[in-house]
Amino acid sequence: MSQPTNGSALDSTNKDLGQIRKQQTESSSGTNVGLWQKEHESPKPITPVQNDVAGTKNDGAGSVKTGKKELKEEDAWDELGFAFPKWKKWMILTVIFLVQTSMNFNTTLYSNGLEGISAEFNVSMQAARVGAAIFLVTYAFGCELWAPWSEEFGRKPVLQMSLFLVNIWCLPVALAPNFASLLVGRALGGLSSAGGSVTLGMIADIFEPDEQQNAVAYIVFSSVGGSILGPTIGGFVESNLDWRWCIWIQLAFGGFVQILHLLFVPETRTTILLDRIAKKRRESGQDPNIYGPNELEPFFQRFTFRELMWTWVRPFRMFLTEPIVLTLSLLSGFSDALIFMQIQSFALVYKQWNFSTVDLGLSFIPIGIGYIIAWLSFIPAFRRNKNERERNPGNDHAQYESRLWWLLFTAPCLPIGLIIFAWTSGGPPVHWIGTMVGSMIIGIANYSIYMATIDYMICAYGPYSASATGGNGWARDFLAGVLTVPATPFYTNIGGDRHLEYASTILFCISVVLVCAVYVIYYYGPTLRKRSPFAESLAAAATKDPQGHQLQASRLEHTHVENAASVHEPSRSRRSSLTRVPPEPMAEMTDSDATAVTQGER
Repeated sequence: MSQPTNGSALDSTNKDLGQIRKQQTESSSGTNVGLWQKEHESPKPITPVQNDVAGTKNDGAGSVKTGKKELKEEDAWDELGFAFPKWKKWMILTVIFLVQTSMNFNTTLYSNGLEGISAEFNVSMQAARVGAAIFLVTYAFGCELWAPWSEEFGRKPVLQMSLFLVNIWCLPVALAPNFASLLVGRALGGLSSAGGSVTLGMIADIFEPDEQQNAVAYIVFSSVGGSILGPTIGGFVESNLDWRWCIWIQLAFGGFVQILHLLFVPETRTTILLDRIAKKRRESGQDPNIYGPNELEPFFQRFTFRELMWTWVRPFRMFLTEPIVLTLSLLSGFSDALIFMQIQSFALVYKQWNFSTVDLGLSFIPIGIGYIIAWLSFIPAFRRNKNERERNPGNDHAQYESRLWWLLFTAPCLPIGLIIFAWTSGGPPVHWIGTMVGSMIIGIANYSIYMATIDYMICAYGPYSASATGGNGWARDFLAGVLTVPATPFYTNIGGDRHLEYASTILFCISVVLVCAVYVIYYYGPTLRKRSPFAESLAAAATKDPQGHQLQASRLEHTHVENAASVHEPSRSRRSSLTRVPPEPMAEMTDSDATAVTQGER
């Protein structure tokens, strides 16, 4: 691991770091040419401003004098999140686990107050469900809006602001004098939720790409687990307390995790840490000319309204135009929406066995058991996938589609679970345990689909993975919100006496079509990616290390499950550390190399 350099002027007669980078990228096959190599082999004309950013400034007479220099990851590697000790990384993840759980907890606990809301505000049960739907729909859009700010101002202040606003908007709901106030509070609460756009992004801040899968699996579990924690606890709340306690409990949980986050989670965003380190080195006199990446350009040059809009629109454009993104996002979204539809259908199903309100809440536990089984099953799958990538460094299918291998076995759990649930949900004399077995199998599928599709999209779409996975997260939240309201009519108005069985059978038929698409993408993914300008861009943004392992230009800060953040138009000048080369000695590097590497990291 390299040590931080002293930031002094770099002697052009020293070892050419550019040759080191060139040797790494020349080991790539086909079109896998690194961003740095492209910049180095075809350098752009250097203007005085660019020279100043790179560390030199032209005085107009042909002489060059020392100017501002940018502090890069390689220069301060030991002080960034990647160098945190293992215990600290997992402590941070555990707090983030609770934060993500609280956000998803808010989406479902509300449903346990429907009867009280309906009675107090004299609205129908169907109208009361709009409060659940509107939170999910605005949550889908809110996650996309929060992400860019976490990259400009840091993960911690943005997540603190999000948690604060979510907690504040609980008050107009808990104290609502009328139904309209309740809906406004729920809408603003969803819009204020940062979700995985920030929480998953933090994984990229502290874990290397080859080490991220277990961390992602951990946070994905908090996302899906929070959704079923609400109705499980809600059964006790509904049977013993006023409906407003459903909101007060959300506020208490949210306040608790906000304090935990404030006390135990440091800033992890790399560019923010580099700014702080550079400022500290200037103030100490270690290097008066060193500056962080965000200090070299004014905020409004780095972050324009046009770039923000381009970033925000891209997930939706990819969702509609990319077959891989559309198919996997619909599969993931449908699977998640099913959980929210079941929140409504369970009351209809289990009243046939005279389940109490508490029993009804506990009936969601089998889904959680399915989540745990799926999570544990991915651990050996990760090891297998890593070994396959290492054995076949030049094989596209091994590098990309192999990440979907375990999904080939777990995705069919979705239709299997649905058909079991459908034809055991007719009530006595069939035992209720059959429906719970079906729910557990559905839980296995839901977790597996979410985990595997995100993992694959990050890998397959490289610099555009923010938009690809943003579409995935948006589909999950949006479809869940849209389908929450019609869920009860769907289960009550189809099929006559067999309405419960036939309704779930329809969902089974839809799931079969979507699951079949997983096999198409697994076997024909390389062909589909070659026809995609987005996926093909990965070839121009990937490098290999000296051992031949793939180094992705995209990082998980661009994921979430719920996140279209940091990938902007190619013309954008902001340094977002999209490409990172493992640390190497930086003490001997020419000025021209500094310029090339700086441009390659933009």
